[in-house]
Amino acid sequence: MWDRYAAVHPAAARDGYVVDRFGDSAALSDALLAVVLDGRKRATAELVTEFAARDEPLPRIGSHWVACDGAGHPRAILRSTELRVATFDEVDERFAYDEGEDDRTLTSWRREHRRYWERTCARRGAVWREDDEIVLERFAVVWPPQVADGARPRG
Repeated sequence: MWDRYAAVHPAAARDGYVVDRFGDSAALSDALLAVVLDGRKRATAELVTEFAARDEPLPRIGSHWVACDGAGHPRAILRSTELRVATFDEVDERFAYDEGEDDRTLTSWRREHRRYWERTCARRGAVWREDDEIVLERFAVVWPPQVADGARPRG
């Protein structure tokens, strides 16, 4: 998938990419990827400590990632368009809406992300706190062409 994208967009692709998936299970990865592919999800949030635990650099504006489904198959290429670091109480309703999950409200965003980070932190022996730094990332879907932003109206 990356090779096809890079052949069409060599300048955009010259800095490389990471391969990743949403969520912490195959089922959650598939559910979140479906919301990306249908056009509703154009943002994501991840703890700074999770990047450090995986020994990955923080994303940067213009960076790419190949989003895989729960089975590890590449399904889309995303490009970071906006980044900021915030704490849990600094996340606003617009960002929650842009994440496209659940009912898209800040209330459900806080409920579900609290559950998620409590679970993922516990797995690596850490305790999640509301003052942990969170990378808030907005992105565009840039490949494949049939699901890329601009190919059809967003939901």
